[in-house]
Amino acid sequence: MGEERVRIVDIAEELGVSTATVSNVIHGKTRKISDETVKRVQQLLEEKNYIPNMAGILLAQNSSKLIGVVIHDHKKYEGRTLEDGFIAASLNALSKEIDQAGCFMMVKLTTDWNAIIRIASMWNMEGLVLIGFCEQDYQKLREQMHIPFVVYDGYFPETEKICNVTIDHYDGGYQAGAYLREMGHEKVLCISDNVICMDKERMDGCAAAFGADRTERMVVPMEKEQRLCLYRKQFARWGQYTAVFAVSDVYAIELMQFLQSQGVRVPEDVSVIGFDDNRTSAESIPPLTTIRQDDFLRAKTAIEMLQKLKEGTCAQTKVVLPVSLVVRESVKSCKQQGEKE
Repeated sequence: MGEERVRIVDIAEELGVSTATVSNVIHGKTRKISDETVKRVQQLLEEKNYIPNMAGILLAQNSSKLIGVVIHDHKKYEGRTLEDGFIAASLNALSKEIDQAGCFMMVKLTTDWNAIIRIASMWNMEGLVLIGFCEQDYQKLREQMHIPFVVYDGYFPETEKICNVTIDHYDGGYQAGAYLREMGHEKVLCISDNVICMDKERMDGCAAAFGADRTERMVVPMEKEQRLCLYRKQFARWGQYTAVFAVSDVYAIELMQFLQSQGVRVPEDVSVIGFDDNRTSAESIPPLTTIRQDDFLRAKTAIEMLQKLKEGTCAQTKVVLPVSLVVRESVKSCKQQGEKE
């Protein structure tokens, strides 16, 4: 059997001091304790290999240095939320920014909106970053929770003491549509699993640039197998389009793989554009043309806004960051094709 865990009371009894004194030394509250006593307590703690209860320490401190990142465990991720390209890239960037701020990151997946309040209070967090909660009642959350928080891609009225850090989704779609038009394409299909929030903005932007009369939309199921089933059932439809704009790299790459499995060449027969510029987009076959959002810029902005909210100096309730077109090999110029023919 292993050794029993050393308790604060054991340390106090051996040194002949109160448990409060030992607890205060552990928590760094030594202003009213003599240097000699502090040294004795610390030495015995080391000798006994005392392992503190970190949750208790964080709750006792005025500053826990914890920043929570709460992610909506949406059913579209099919139980693999942290493997999603956008989520993984966001966490990677946030981890580095939070570390540079001298804080620690705690990640929580949940489908329960009300759990956010419990999580924040349980760990005495410095602030929160909320990802994937699109149209929730942030004002209600603000009223029930008094720590600062920022939102990734929220859709709610601008609210004091909440900062929405988002990207220009409409312009991203517009850049995709403008590029396809420039490349001489005749008809584009926009693919998304919904027609609200950011996906709607991306498709609206594409239609505005390419031409609404030459743009169609397909709403696909959130589950992969059901999407592939839909693609198979509507396979004859693909011949109507010279290009597809998918609102995420995940859907774009998945579609390319499906089309190629059916003998459709990308980009020779149909061109494909995605959105996000996840790591896999450059590694796909062919490499995917996409709309890039800067994960590190968003993370940096989010942590800066958290600090300003904490200090009461944040005048912005919404920050919109730019996006850019990344041209790779999944889009072909129809003008060049016409000239050769």
